Amino acid sequence: MGILSDTNTFADRRATAYSRGMNGTTFDALAATRTLREAGFEDRQAEAVAGVMRHAVGADRDTLATKADIAALRADMYRALWIQGAGLVAVMAALKLFG
Repeated sequence: MGILSDTNTFADRRATAYSRGMNGTTFDALAATRTLREAGFEDRQAEAVAGVMRHAVGADRDTLATKADIAALRADMYRALWIQGAGLVAVMAALKLFG
Protein backbone atom coordinates (compact mmCIF):
# COMPACT_ATOMS: atom_id res chain seq x y z
CA MET A 1 0.00 0.00 0.00
CA GLY A 2 1.72 3.19 -1.20
CA ILE A 3 1.36 6.82 -0.33
CA LEU A 4 -0.94 7.51 -3.26
CA SER A 5 -3.41 4.79 -2.27
CA ASP A 6 -4.12 6.32 1.13
CA THR A 7 -3.93 10.04 0.33
CA ASN A 8 -6.52 10.99 2.95
CA THR A 9 -4.44 9.46 5.72
CA PHE A 10 -1.28 11.07 4.39
CA ALA A 11 -3.05 14.44 4.08
CA ASP A 12 -4.26 14.12 7.66
CA ARG A 13 -0.74 13.42 8.90
CA ARG A 14 0.64 16.26 6.81
CA ALA A 15 -1.99 18.62 8.21
CA THR A 16 -0.77 17.91 11.74
CA ALA A 17 2.50 19.62 10.79
CA TYR A 18 0.59 22.89 10.52
CA SER A 19 -1.78 24.38 13.02
CA ARG A 20 -3.52 27.72 13.29
CA GLY A 21 -2.38 29.62 16.34
CA MET A 22 -3.65 32.93 17.66
CA ASN A 23 -0.89 34.78 15.81
CA GLY A 24 -1.08 32.92 12.51
CA THR A 25 0.34 29.70 11.18
CA THR A 26 2.83 27.78 13.26
CA PHE A 27 4.99 24.96 11.96
CA ASP A 28 5.65 21.75 13.88
CA ALA A 29 9.01 20.54 12.54
CA LEU A 30 8.84 17.30 14.52
CA ALA A 31 5.48 16.33 13.03
CA ALA A 32 6.71 17.27 9.56
CA THR A 33 9.87 15.20 10.02
CA ARG A 34 7.78 12.19 11.12
CA THR A 35 5.46 12.58 8.14
CA LEU A 36 8.40 12.79 5.73
CA ARG A 37 10.01 9.69 7.29
CA GLU A 38 6.73 7.78 6.96
CA ALA A 39 6.61 8.87 3.30
CA GLY A 40 9.99 7.27 2.69
CA PHE A 41 12.49 10.06 3.28
CA GLU A 42 15.72 9.18 5.04
CA ASP A 43 16.31 10.80 8.44
CA ARG A 44 18.80 13.39 7.15
CA GLN A 45 16.53 14.31 4.23
CA ALA A 46 13.45 14.63 6.42
CA GLU A 47 15.27 16.81 8.94
CA ALA A 48 16.70 19.03 6.18
CA VAL A 49 13.32 19.55 4.53
CA ALA A 50 11.64 20.26 7.87
CA GLY A 51 14.40 22.75 8.76
CA VAL A 52 13.98 24.60 5.48
CA MET A 53 10.20 24.71 5.92
CA ARG A 54 10.51 25.93 9.52
CA HIS A 55 12.79 28.73 8.33
CA ALA A 56 10.41 29.66 5.48
CA VAL A 57 7.36 29.75 7.75
CA GLY A 58 9.25 31.83 10.33
CA ALA A 59 10.35 34.30 7.67
CA ASP A 60 6.77 34.72 6.48
CA ARG A 61 5.58 35.37 10.00
CA ASP A 62 7.89 38.38 10.24
CA THR A 63 6.70 39.89 6.97
CA LEU A 64 2.94 39.25 7.11
CA ALA A 65 0.56 41.93 8.36
CA THR A 66 -1.89 40.99 11.09
CA LYS A 67 -5.45 42.24 11.38
CA ALA A 68 -4.24 44.65 14.06
CA ASP A 69 -1.54 45.99 11.71
CA ILE A 70 -4.13 46.59 8.98
CA ALA A 71 -6.53 48.25 11.42
CA ALA A 72 -3.77 50.58 12.63
CA LEU A 73 -2.83 51.45 9.04
CA ARG A 74 -6.47 52.12 8.19
CA ALA A 75 -6.81 54.43 11.20
CA ASP A 76 -3.65 56.32 10.21
CA MET A 77 -4.93 56.72 6.65
CA TYR A 78 -8.31 58.05 7.80
CA ARG A 79 -6.58 60.46 10.17
CA ALA A 80 -4.32 61.71 7.36
CA LEU A 81 -7.31 62.18 5.04
CA TRP A 82 -9.18 64.19 7.67
CA ILE A 83 -6.15 66.40 8.26
CA GLN A 84 -5.72 66.99 4.54
CA GLY A 85 -9.42 67.73 4.18
CA ALA A 86 -9.33 70.21 7.06
CA GLY A 87 -6.26 71.87 5.55
CA LEU A 88 -7.98 72.16 2.18
CA VAL A 89 -11.07 73.72 3.77
CA ALA A 90 -8.85 76.20 5.64
CA VAL A 91 -7.03 77.19 2.42
CA MET A 92 -10.32 77.59 0.56
CA ALA A 93 -11.74 79.75 3.38
CA ALA A 94 -8.57 81.87 3.47
CA LEU A 95 -8.67 82.41 -0.31
CA LYS A 96 -12.33 83.37 -0.16
CA LEU A 97 -11.78 85.69 2.80
CA PHE A 98 -8.53 87.34 1.66
CA GLY A 99 -8.48 86.56 -2.06
